[in-house]
Amino acid sequence: MPARVEFDPLRVVSVYPNGTSWTADLSGTGNDLLAADLAEALVQRTHPLGSVGAKRTTVVYASCIRVMIAWLNGQGFTGGAADLPKGLMLSYWMSTSAHHVFYTRLLLQEVPGLREDLRTYVVGRAFKLKEPARPYQPYSETEFARLEAALVKAVEDARRRHGEVAALAALGPIPDAPAYLMSRSDQHVAWLMSQHGPMSYSDLPKYIPGQREGVGYGNTNATALRDALFPQMGTVWAFRMLFGIYSGIVPDGIRDMRLEDITKTGARTTLVSYMKNRTGPESVAISGKAVRLLERWLELSAPMRRFAEPQAAGAVWIFTVRRQPGDAGENRYVVVSPADRPESNKPARKAAAALGVLGDDGQPLEVNAARIRTTYHNLLSRKGWTGRITIDPNHSAQVEGDHYLTATTPAQRDAVEAIIEDGQADILRRARPAVVLNDEQLAELAEKHPQTVAALGLSDDTITELLSGDSDVFTASCSDLLSGLHGPAGKPCPARPWVCLLCPLALFLPRHAANLLRLKAFFARQSRQMTVEQFLAVFGPYADRLDNDILPRFDPAVLTAAASAVADDDTGLPLRPEEGTS
Repeated sequence: MPARVEFDPLRVVSVYPNGTSWTADLSGTGNDLLAADLAEALVQRTHPLGSVGAKRTTVVYASCIRVMIAWLNGQGFTGGAADLPKGLMLSYWMSTSAHHVFYTRLLLQEVPGLREDLRTYVVGRAFKLKEPARPYQPYSETEFARLEAALVKAVEDARRRHGEVAALAALGPIPDAPAYLMSRSDQHVAWLMSQHGPMSYSDLPKYIPGQREGVGYGNTNATALRDALFPQMGTVWAFRMLFGIYSGIVPDGIRDMRLEDITKTGARTTLVSYMKNRTGPESVAISGKAVRLLERWLELSAPMRRFAEPQAAGAVWIFTVRRQPGDAGENRYVVVSPADRPESNKPARKAAAALGVLGDDGQPLEVNAARIRTTYHNLLSRKGWTGRITIDPNHSAQVEGDHYLTATTPAQRDAVEAIIEDGQADILRRARPAVVLNDEQLAELAEKHPQTVAALGLSDDTITELLSGDSDVFTASCSDLLSGLHGPAGKPCPARPWVCLLCPLALFLPRHAANLLRLKAFFARQSRQMTVEQFLAVFGPYADRLDNDILPRFDPAVLTAAASAVADDDTGLPLRPEEGTS
């Protein structure tokens, strides 16, 4: 459903890809005509007509609209968007931040009938640029380890407290006891909460016969019992941060997870579907610690879920908050989800401070969900290839590079540059054509073309060894067996026979024709027992070089004579047991 503008009062109702909605109040700006024009422009920029697909972006647009109208009111402007003069808008843009310039220009691009002289500045090149976003730096390995350990402890402490209070509640009520004993008994109060939901000290008289409201005696542990049985936002925050460490899911995807988004796919694996606000629905398979943590949270939140608001009952992350006017329920506390009640940063800051985690600089470590995700992918990239061109399939190469590849230490950058240099050198070596000669051509090459010999790295002694066959390997003659090109320098080359086909040190002479034909037959047998993708990945480049660059340059008579000694089996091939085709 598209966003829409409503009047009396003026507001924009936005519906986002994840099914949530939010209403931006644009009434009372002092210029309803201009506010209505900009509200229509905001609708055009909102999903599905535009790219705005998250509440936080709509909030930014609404704020920029109010700030812009307030400034124009101060200049005495009372018209609509079509009446905006170029000079006045340029004055505003020069006086405000690049942030406001960026968003107001985007809105004015959607306004029909805008003055042409102003439109030139609206759609043209920005003259005040936003400060480039700084990618989150990953935590160091020691910081990440300390953070994980602290969150694990916080989660286990919450589970321990919950288990103790749940065990008390399971003992049941204290029958036939005076009201004051019931109110002072942790067991009775825990049982009351398990039956009637989270409550405060002042809610107890409703459920204890004979106790009058306002009487000065009661259970001073009621708050601790409630928080243990029905966790508040700080505990939920700790679970979510630890789940982010284990899964690497984007923060908004973790926050808005629903129970129906969790699918058990195996004994130890679970598929989690979530909504990434920038792009749309995604799925990721989590395993091991993330699955166990999720199961423990669902177990801990089960008693609280029975008292959740209807719209919150299906959310994964729920918590208790003090009831606001209009909330249903008898008690002063209600169970909600992040989608129902905007989360305050204060409980998160308080919970982060309670962890007591210090950074490598000795200062309190800031706990940031997005930075946790960056660290997760940074550590993942060190463990090997992930199987994807980018870490996140929704990222462009530029975003991926800015957020992950640039977030490295100097030592890591040196290592990456060394890998790139090795890869480039290997590509250049493979691009050189194969050297296929007969014995007469090799001798003539040494005598008449010393520059070519030098370029190939051949010395007189090397040429002598090549002619005599002392430097022969199975596939070719090697101009330097101890070069270290495919193994440790100074030791014989350990490469498999087909690797020589692309090696720049290999020279192919007539005496190698039989073995080259044996390799050709070997490739043919492998292609029959492997899929096309597997064969191309393992043997494709070597088979292509052999068929198109090496064998066509041999004398046909030499190949015909050599073919008589070649059988269509592994006989004569220096293969390992697992490489055989018979």
